[in-house]
Amino acid sequence: MGISLKPEHLRRYRDIAKLFLKYGRSDLVKNSGLEDILVDEEKSEGTSDPKAEELAHDLEGMGPIFIKLGQLLSTRADIMPLPYLKALARLQDSLEPFPYAEVEEIIQSELGVRISKAFSEFDREPLAAASLGQVHRAALRDGRKVAVKVQRPHIRKEIAGDLEAIQEIAEFIDNHTETGRRYRFTEILDEFRKNLVRELDYRQEARNLTQLGENLSQFSLIVVPRPVEDYTTSRVLTMDYIHGRKITELGPLTQLEMDGSRLAEELFRAYLQQILVDGLFHADPHPGNVFLTDDKKIALIDLGMIGRIAPTMQDSLLRLLLAVSEGRSDEAANITIRMGEITGSFNEIEFRRQAGSLVTQQQNATLQEMEIGKLVIEVSRASTENGIHLPAEFTMLGKTLLHLDEVARSLDPKFDPNESIRRNATDTLRKQTLKSIKPGNIFTAAMEMRDFVEHLPGKVDRILDAVVGNELQIKVDAIDEKTLMDGFQKIANRITVGLVVAALIIGAAMLMRVETSFRVFGYPGLAMLCFLAAAGIGFWLVLTVLMSDTRGKTRQP
Repeated sequence: MGISLKPEHLRRYRDIAKLFLKYGRSDLVKNSGLEDILVDEEKSEGTSDPKAEELAHDLEGMGPIFIKLGQLLSTRADIMPLPYLKALARLQDSLEPFPYAEVEEIIQSELGVRISKAFSEFDREPLAAASLGQVHRAALRDGRKVAVKVQRPHIRKEIAGDLEAIQEIAEFIDNHTETGRRYRFTEILDEFRKNLVRELDYRQEARNLTQLGENLSQFSLIVVPRPVEDYTTSRVLTMDYIHGRKITELGPLTQLEMDGSRLAEELFRAYLQQILVDGLFHADPHPGNVFLTDDKKIALIDLGMIGRIAPTMQDSLLRLLLAVSEGRSDEAANITIRMGEITGSFNEIEFRRQAGSLVTQQQNATLQEMEIGKLVIEVSRASTENGIHLPAEFTMLGKTLLHLDEVARSLDPKFDPNESIRRNATDTLRKQTLKSIKPGNIFTAAMEMRDFVEHLPGKVDRILDAVVGNELQIKVDAIDEKTLMDGFQKIANRITVGLVVAALIIGAAMLMRVETSFRVFGYPGLAMLCFLAAAGIGFWLVLTVLMSDTRGKTRQP
């Protein structure tokens, strides 16, 4: 697909080409066919030195979608150098507010009532005006203080036009340049489009607020605003008003009054649970979205950007964070390789060397220099440079941890993220385990075991038929008859124990439906006893198998 010359896209083509030239990517301008669009004086800007802050400023001037695109790029450590990541992460998502008359019109069309009927108070001047909407302070009829986010008029149409222009350039670069084939810009843009569509639907943000509030309810020092469902639509979001100050704007007196170390630890624990247990985390905890409330608690606001992590990736991330915090570079490299997609240009030796160097630097860093987020970002970049394509969730996690490091240090300059990870690893693993043994998961395991038991007799029968017909062939090397018979005896014993465990699990699953006053952990007692017995026998069986295999390896010449 080539670059079209639609008149409405020419301005955006020119803006994008100027950015490529200005920040040292003239190859992309030439290969994508954008070179002829620029006039001579615009081309001359390509000689200037790249500056991260200038890039952030330029994106702010290009409009809402490019501000959001910059925020997405701040999560892509595989594409942008670290100084640019930090500059884009601090990208100010603020524009001039739109008139109050349009606010009234949108609220009335969305809620079906006038502002004076829905709210007892409503400030005409917004608290903040961002690229997609602006926030006004208000009060409901019952006196509840709320913040009302109103989406900018015509913003969806404007974004759709800009996305179409960017899509054409991304497709052309991917199809005609080595850089495009390496970084897959169309995939990045698809991810950006999905996130933007979700962010434009304020009902999704309201659901995020509700879910995150429930997940973090056990953390007494963490506050998440509650949405008001009756006053929320796709373009209007009403939620609790949180009065506080940005974490990075606290004065010396406030820092003396608060318990900074406790707040930093609580915030870090809350994010470990979000990422490694719940699988749903606030992906944009920059200082503007983290407040210190008047009663010295941490408030998380603006949940338009949410990260989701599958259970299999949660296990890998926990192992990776522990390996990094304990300085086990080889294990960290192994986990990263398993998490990613290996491409044809994979250079394992160089990747392991870079990963080892990064982990060693982290271990040798002083307390003030430790940055888990920076390390995850650098590992992501090393992976891409050496032919490993990591999931988008991994790069988003790096950005989240980078912000979290900054916020935690603002609360407590002596906070040690490595020590916090090690300190909370046991509790996190316990929560993961409890989550995995929910009744639904137990029943699923029981059904799988039932299928195994049902098919086992047929499989054993076929094996015995082969033995009777003298058709069973076993290849052995220097094993005498006694050793062979001992091996068969062990197999028979293990199958028998496996059948007993399966029967106990199936029996426990059936007894779950029998109501009784005798209960264990809130479930029918007899069923849980059967399940615990099956678990104990199963663990014993696994232990004996591992010990037997280990002894067998040590006896090998």
